[in-house]
Amino acid sequence: ASLALRRRYWSHDEGVILSAQTNLAACLADLGRRDEALVLRREIYANQVAMGGAADRILLAGGNLSCSLTTAGRFAEAKTLLRDELLPMARQSLGPTHGFCMDIEEWLVEALRMDPNATRDDLREAETIMQDVLQRRRRVFGPAHPSTAWCEGELARVREALAIRAQVNAGESKASPQS
Repeated sequence: ASLALRRRYWSHDEGVILSAQTNLAACLADLGRRDEALVLRREIYANQVAMGGAADRILLAGGNLSCSLTTAGRFAEAKTLLRDELLPMARQSLGPTHGFCMDIEEWLVEALRMDPNATRDDLREAETIMQDVLQRRRRVFGPAHPSTAWCEGELARVREALAIRAQVNAGESKASPQS
């Protein structure tokens, strides 16, 4: 209803419409209607980019989209969006010590770690990124900050995934016949 009213009375203000759509996408995702939320988040991101507005609005829309892509199991698309579009923009406009820039790097790490087709190199990349982000989080926010604690946990999850990958690779090499 809110979106319909905003379209009717503020149709000239694209920012108001995008704000309402963002809220609607979040509600859809919370209700488990993730496919609908993903479609809407794609539209929101495309519109934010087309409007050429402030970087923080584009980054927020892109971050929401990347999280939806990761949740939907579209890891390659999420990684491409994060690596090629959002991270360079965040580093340039916000700087590497900005909390949102570090969030984007963490989302990339999650997409790398959660991808069932992740290679050992992907997981090593995730570990390297996470170590760097954790160091910056400790310096900027301190060791007791919740974001720092979350980073420590994510780094442990990445290392666990690396250990599992190493065991799988060791098992495959033992099982393969030698010439």
